[in-house]
Amino acid sequence: MNKRGLLIVVSGPSGTGKGTVCQALLQKRPDIHLSVSATTRKPRPGETDGVNYYFLSEEKFKSMIEEKGFIEWACFCQNYYGTPRDKVEEQLAAGHDVILEIEVQGAMQVRSKFPEAVFVFVMAPSVEELERRLSGRGTEAPEVIKERLKTALWEYSNMEKYNYILLNDEVDGAVDRLISIIDAEKQRTERNADVIQEALKAKERIDLQ
Repeated sequence: MNKRGLLIVVSGPSGTGKGTVCQALLQKRPDIHLSVSATTRKPRPGETDGVNYYFLSEEKFKSMIEEKGFIEWACFCQNYYGTPRDKVEEQLAAGHDVILEIEVQGAMQVRSKFPEAVFVFVMAPSVEELERRLSGRGTEAPEVIKERLKTALWEYSNMEKYNYILLNDEVDGAVDRLISIIDAEKQRTERNADVIQEALKAKERIDLQ
């Protein structure tokens, strides 16, 4: 039987580069599966159902909420977004590690349902650097940037609820540290009850000789 996979929740403010880190991680570790979210928004050009998102009708999405079909969900700009529970459970049961790249609010929902998951908070080297990254996009008005920064500071106040803080000062280094976190977590005693039981059985056999 496959050992149950590890659920890794990666989140952090906009501008910290969590998406870039996750994509780079998947390049180095193709054995890790990225969870695909569901949404009620319309597909953008080039997006594929089941790859970028599961595109659902609002009626279907609300039905899944009623049936507790999401690990976490939220509504942004009149569109719903959520993580389908069955897809994640299937991967974990098959022994595959699954990574969720979600917002802090969603991560707190996941924490209540999967306390055994590994929670990683991605942050920029400094608040000044985060502000620079947000401003450097050049696609948003100053008042929008200010609002995003206020949201980021609120999200920073939730860091203590995570297991790890991942400083993204340089992507390759951040990815290597994330891989170290994942590999170390898989060696924790509570995740290796079968190994412990085998060792105890061996001790009993020797004691009876």
